[in-house]
Parts: sequence; C-alpha cells; structure tokens
Amino acid sequence: MAAQATRELQRSYLVTSVGTRVGRAGRRLIRRIDDERTLRGRRPPALQLTTSSSSPAIYYLCPDYPVPAGGIRTIYRHVDILNQAGCNSAVLHHRDGFACRWFDHSTRTLGAPSARISPDDVLVIPEIYGPFLERFPRELRLVCFNQNAYLTFEHLPPARALRYDAFEVVITVSPDSAEYLRFAFPGVKATVLDYAIDPAVFHPSPTIPPKRIAMMPRKRRADAAHVLRLLGDRARDWEIVTIEDASELETAALLRSSPIFLAFGWREGFGLPAAEAMAAGCYVIGFPGFGGRELFDPSFSDAIEDGDVLAMARAIDERLRVYERDPIAVREAGARAAAHIRERYSLERLRSALIATYESLI
Repeated sequence: MAAQATRELQRSYLVTSVGTRVGRAGRRLIRRIDDERTLRGRRPPALQLTTSSSSPAIYYLCPDYPVPAGGIRTIYRHVDILNQAGCNSAVLHHRDGFACRWFDHSTRTLGAPSARISPDDVLVIPEIYGPFLERFPRELRLVCFNQNAYLTFEHLPPARALRYDAFEVVITVSPDSAEYLRFAFPGVKATVLDYAIDPAVFHPSPTIPPKRIAMMPRKRRADAAHVLRLLGDRARDWEIVTIEDASELETAALLRSSPIFLAFGWREGFGLPAAEAMAAGCYVIGFPGFGGRELFDPSFSDAIEDGDVLAMARAIDERLRVYERDPIAVREAGARAAAHIRERYSLERLRSALIATYESLI
C-alpha cells in the first residue's frame, strides 16, 4: 500500500509541476495560467451600496469555492456564532444562490448582487483579496480576517504597496500570524481568535484503529512522495490514506480510523489539518508550517524541522514500530492530543472572543 501511495503522489506531483517533460517555459506557462485562474476567483464582486441601515450588519466576504477548505468553514462558523448572539450577520458570496455544500450548516448566506451594504455595516475581508484591496469603497467599515499571514502578499505585483490602515481591526488565528502582520504593518491592531474544533465531529474512535496512515499532502506532494520512498518496505503492512476533496464528516471518519497522521504543513496560518487529526485521536508527525508550532507537544506528537524528510521518515518508522508492539501507548498519546485540542480550541472559547471583538465595533 505504501509503494502504491508513493507512485500516486509522484504521478500527481509530476502532473501538477509538469515535471521535466515540457521544460521551464512550460512550467512558467502552467504557473501563469494557475495564477490567473486563482486571481479570477479572488476578484471581489461589485458591491451594492446604500446610505444607511436600520440594523447594522456584519458581512463576511467569501469566495465561491465549492470544495473543502477549512478557512471557509471558519467563516461560516463565525457568522453562525454572531447570529446566535443577536448580531445581524451573513456570509457574502460573489453570486446569488451560492453556498458551500461539503459540510452541514444552516448559515445565512447572501449573494453580493442582492445585498445592500451601508457605512453602518461591517464588511469582513479575507486576506486572499489583498491584490484588490483598493477596489473596496473606503466609506465602508472594513475588518480583515487574515487566516494565513503568509498569503498576505500573494499575487501582489512587486512594485505595489499593500496598506492595511483601512481596516479598523485585523483578526487572525495564531500568534505567529499576528507577529507577521505587526511586523509587516507597524501599528496594525491584530487580534488573535483561536480556531474552534467541533468535538461532535472530530473525536477519537472508542476502538483501536487498524494499521493506517492518513495525510493531506496537497501543499507538499513532492515531500510526501519523498518520505514514503524513504520509508520503503518499513510501511509495507500499513495502508496509506490520502484525504482530498472529502466532506467534513468523511474527513473526520478517515482521521478517526487512522492512528497516525502525517502533517505536511507549509507556511500555515495555523495548521487546521493537524489540529483536526489530533482532535480525532491521531498521533501527528510532520512539519508544523510555522503557524502550527503551537499545536505540537512532544507528549503526543513529533514536530519535524521544516523540509527534513529524513528526520520525518525516521520518526514515522519509530512510531509505526511502537504501534505494532504497543498500540495502546500510541492511542493514549492520541487521547492526550484530543483532550488538549478539546480544551484549548473550544467553540465556547471562540464564541466569547468573537463576540467581544465585535462588541467593540458595533
């Protein structure tokens, strides 16, 4: 199973990067096409403005992205919490009628063509709209929701400056991202709101899982293939499960059935896949990706220096052998990880901090 997973990851990496078959010019062309496609999805919709509002609202602008993405799930959760607290809120999608379908929700959503936004309202803008910030009307009250500071300058032309002084506050999700933003924009008011992991969805299995390794290698396919190649026959008796384009419930079920999770974080604002895996009782091994460093505790996980594929392969090999000798010990570590996530990243903690943040604005 490990060898098959390695081959699949290598094929995927070759397709993504175009490999060496078409040369540098071909790779540059593919990157340019990908960048243009990404920018089209991030170009903000036309906003319908009005002069005043009888009931100020909070609108979270959100791209029309139909496949699983933890950041979008978090936007929906913020809106749910605010509405439950009596704050008039909605997810503002680009098109009328669009809403995410890969997780269960009853979140209020609006399309930009139908919404009327006034200077009394608050418009919350994700960091991915950075290249287009100048398009947002300055008469609106703007808040930035920056879930990954390392994406702040993505796709921004080198000669163009990026200003965050239009935002009344910048909300982010980790101390690492807050430090990045405070350095990039001196004087910015950066508020950290922790993620929340729902224990009703992500929780450990009551039984001992089979020999299965789960991972989400989307950002580091080459490194994932490299690690599996290094492991070789050491993982021959283990099933390798690559989680991609799965619903929230499907993801939780796969994590729950896997005692080991490989984290391939790369410049993460937080490291949501690793956190969800820990909540599901996995022993997590891998790259924290900077923003995920706060998650990794040596009593229930192995943090690997960024890019050190040999150290990661060695850590995996050691944990596989431990699980084969004493699965209870590994499961107890996973239970400690789940308890830590449940306490540190709770819905109640997010609810309290989120409401306090917006009470100061409205």
